[in-house]
Amino acid sequence: MMSLDFNQNQGENEKMISVTRLDGKTYWLNPHMIESMEQTPDLTITLLSGKKIVVRDTPDEIIERIVSYRSRLGIRKQEI
Repeated sequence: MMSLDFNQNQGENEKMISVTRLDGKTYWLNPHMIESMEQTPDLTITLLSGKKIVVRDTPDEIIERIVSYRSRLGIRKQEI
């Protein structure tokens, strides 16, 4: 996984986004590793590795977290 150096006062979680598994536990995920999301009816996130994670969060919540994360990195435009 890619490692980014942020301000030393910020925690490790600033390098990832949080998702909530169906059992209510918080899971931290590198947003650069997300390949796709599918809602059937629970949201299934597929990572580039092929691993699938089923979460309680809505697609809009995940997208908002990714946009916020990218904004913290200074990435404002969608990559082509």
